[in-house]
Amino acid sequence: MNIGTLVPRHARYRGDATAVVCGDERLTWRDLATRVNRVANVFQSLGLVKGDAVAIATPNAVELLEIYWGLAQAGLVSVPLSPLLRGSALSVLLNDADVKAIITSADVAGEVEKVRSELPLLPPHRHLVLGGSVPGLRSYADAVAAASSDAPPAVDIAGSDVYNIVYSSGTTGTPKGIVHTHDIRAGYCTLFANAWRMTPESVVIHAGSLVFNGAFLTLMPALFLGCKYVLQCHFDAAEFIANVEREQVTHVFMVPSQIVAVLNSPAFSRERLASLQMLGSVGAPLHAEHKARLTSQLPGIFHELYGLTEGVMTILDRDQVSAKGDSVGCAPPFMEVKVCDEQGVEQPAGEVGEIVGRGPLLMPGYHKRPDLTAHAIRDGWMYTGDMGFMDADGFLHLVDRKKDLIISGGVNVYPRDIEEVLVTHPAVLEAAVFGVPDEKWGETPLGAVVLKSGVAATSGELKAFVNARVGARYQQVRDVAILSAFPRNAAGKVLKREMRAEYWEGKAVKI
Repeated sequence: MNIGTLVPRHARYRGDATAVVCGDERLTWRDLATRVNRVANVFQSLGLVKGDAVAIATPNAVELLEIYWGLAQAGLVSVPLSPLLRGSALSVLLNDADVKAIITSADVAGEVEKVRSELPLLPPHRHLVLGGSVPGLRSYADAVAAASSDAPPAVDIAGSDVYNIVYSSGTTGTPKGIVHTHDIRAGYCTLFANAWRMTPESVVIHAGSLVFNGAFLTLMPALFLGCKYVLQCHFDAAEFIANVEREQVTHVFMVPSQIVAVLNSPAFSRERLASLQMLGSVGAPLHAEHKARLTSQLPGIFHELYGLTEGVMTILDRDQVSAKGDSVGCAPPFMEVKVCDEQGVEQPAGEVGEIVGRGPLLMPGYHKRPDLTAHAIRDGWMYTGDMGFMDADGFLHLVDRKKDLIISGGVNVYPRDIEEVLVTHPAVLEAAVFGVPDEKWGETPLGAVVLKSGVAATSGELKAFVNARVGARYQQVRDVAILSAFPRNAAGKVLKREMRAEYWEGKAVKI
């Protein structure tokens, strides 16, 4: 189950097939294997041994792929981090993961140097800079070019050995290090290759951040099967559409904001995206308005995955969308998902409770946090903190995150219910709802929107629109803030806590 064996295998048996496309750069599997060998040799030459952690904090680049597989070959633990991290937010994670080497872009290198005194395990000679030069630090390109392209010395790696530590996106608090083993990532390879109906001839595109665990939903099965993998260095809707058309892309996973951007792009047409066999949504619920438009414009290809990096998930298959499109699907093979009350008792169909699950992709735990692990995993079941209910057919319906729940006058108010109404306004591109303090009710909902380009609407108009259409008085919003863009993390998830703070500080909103 050593993930590091996959690239050499493809290089041996189908070495001339295209492995990676990134801009004008195209690599065969043989090319990629050579580069992977060099990466593994570089880090072994730095004195790192099996189990040592190496952080990666760069924007998307083809080098990230060779780094992921080179570290795996050497038995090292990759720690992908957002290149947007700064100051203590960066040093805390580097120390938490016991990082002994790091690869950064030039701008992140400066941030690491600012906190160098706080990083006792990370000496400067183990800091490599990708895509630029920083005085006193070694160039990643130079280090790799000077390394041997021969296969590195073999490392005895078991399936239970750690492959990477992925930090939670931190939409609701301090990120936690989620441990994935080689066995878990091998499960990603096989389970998702099957779920997405992928073959070695499939062509995958990825336009989101490679440090986001959602990237692995298609990256791992593509690596397993030897598919062509098209990487965009940054997301641009028109460029995405052009890449799909040029490379005849068959499979993609996107976050909802990217799907909305593609649907609203002047470059969008059904014909240009005709090669797509699967378009998956992940990271946040895709609002019903957008889901309906997508499935109308591109029928028969939509999948939705609800899940946690910790390893609980459900899948809404493309063949289930017409009958169960208001759900997030059911647990895939070998997994179990149920809904429980606060005492851990399974709820009957239709009753809202906390979503819990277990299966072969479940993390062994949070890195160095047995306390958090014990709270999250009880009797082998992972408690997600998300609220939902099962229907009579066993399909999961997502209600909202427990932490996003608004309690107004003692009544539970689920932001997603209000968002689904707000996003139907013809001027609204995206919508978010969150609770703000209220002297009378404790909390009350506040709406925030991003408007479609060239379409005008006022806060008062939007407030009246949503308040006339929600099902209950307690769902009525106090205001609707019009923003130029939503704050997001590297995974593309909306940071409601930042909007809540900015609203009360009087920043960034027009009311």
